Amino acid sequence: MAGTSLRLHNTLSRSKDVFTPIDPDNVRMYVCGPTVYDFAHIGNARPVIVFDVLYRLLRHVYGDSHVTYVRNITDVDDKINARALRDFPDLPLNEAIRRVTEKTADQFHADVKALGCLEPSHEPRATDFVLPRDDGRTDMVSLIQTLINRGHAYAEKGEILFDTASMSSYGGLSRRPLDEQQAGARVAVDAHKRNPGDFVLWKASSEDEPGWNAVFTVEALPFAIRGRPGWHIECSAMSAAYLGEVFDIHGGGLDLIFPHHENEIAQSRCAHGTEVMANVWMHNGFVQVEGRKMSKSEGNFITIHDLLHTEKFGGRKWPGEVLRLAMLKTHYREPIDFTVVKLEDALREIERWERFVQDVEPAGEPDPQVLDALADDLNVSEAIGRIHALLHGGEAASALASLRLMGINPVRKTDVGSEVHEAVRQRLAFIAAKNWAAADRIRDELLAKGIQLKDGKDPTTGERITTWEVKR
Repeated sequence: MAGTSLRLHNTLSRSKDVFTPIDPDNVRMYVCGPTVYDFAHIGNARPVIVFDVLYRLLRHVYGDSHVTYVRNITDVDDKINARALRDFPDLPLNEAIRRVTEKTADQFHADVKALGCLEPSHEPRATDFVLPRDDGRTDMVSLIQTLINRGHAYAEKGEILFDTASMSSYGGLSRRPLDEQQAGARVAVDAHKRNPGDFVLWKASSEDEPGWNAVFTVEALPFAIRGRPGWHIECSAMSAAYLGEVFDIHGGGLDLIFPHHENEIAQSRCAHGTEVMANVWMHNGFVQVEGRKMSKSEGNFITIHDLLHTEKFGGRKWPGEVLRLAMLKTHYREPIDFTVVKLEDALREIERWERFVQDVEPAGEPDPQVLDALADDLNVSEAIGRIHALLHGGEAASALASLRLMGINPVRKTDVGSEVHEAVRQRLAFIAAKNWAAADRIRDELLAKGIQLKDGKDPTTGERITTWEVKR
């Protein structure tokens, strides 16, 4: 929408700046996706939701066909590789990896769809970008060779490493002095580095380890190394493959600033000879669960699948739009304590919105003040406050369009169909008329169908509310 000015907090500049795309006809964004070794957890859900809102906002401002969003799948990982070699020793490595990760990748797609997220424009798998490609898109081996040719990488003890001392501005994103930094590569690095901060680009594989056959030219001599790529080179290759050498926005979690994003920048800038890799770097805050850091050892490791399909958290299953709203109500750059109370608050809020918009046609434009709030570094809290005002002011159509801009559709019913929603509405009307017999009849009829009603009060307005769930 012409005239809308986006203001985004840029980790690189440490300031909130007006966003000016390189090419308004092709706004380009890359976000680091999941490693599909296991089911995605709620920490993985946060960047997916946050950058989906930004993607929707960019599409609204610049047009659906003028935004390219790339979110990768990391399926190059030592644990994945080892399992692929163990379980499918007779298959080519890429095919074996695809077999190992098929279930977790499919589950990730189902999870993020339930969270109301749009599909990205492209979702490259790391395994498809290790070796040179027939279509000429950027690959990891060729990118590493370019770094060698430009004097930014060296070979030592069967590895190719990035020479951090070759880049005078290394560390600009995290702003850490070079002598305080660690390698941070996914695979172990021994003491043969020229500098403590040097990191692996290509790691040699032994005969009993999975790997790809690659040949590099080092000091004018061929250097064959059967191995696998380091972590950081993956995203440098895949982003360049679809977005070019310099693009508009790079996103991910706060934990990726160093070493992952710092090293992405180093590789990409040195390989391409550019001043930047991406103009804007955006990072969402950490997620903890009920006041504690999430970990399997703490017993609070919660997957998206758990929340959607089991009763492990709060004793019930949670609809995807409830998870989405609970995440978005905390500003994306702030840490979030993911609690049952937050989910319950989000559920009540969505149920309130349902009562306002259940008969509204899904048409119209988002409210300009909601749009301005989202354009101000995704200020969802302010946007929601404006939506409350719209609903109470009788502007339900504008409120619904505004909610949909954030990927929230309170009209959709997750646990029951529209006929149950209508039955609940009729029952509330009978209660208001003190026709208790008719109200009880509806409750009993629904219970016989496996639908249990729960009456309560809205903590904000004090009015009676009824929620429901399917009893299995």
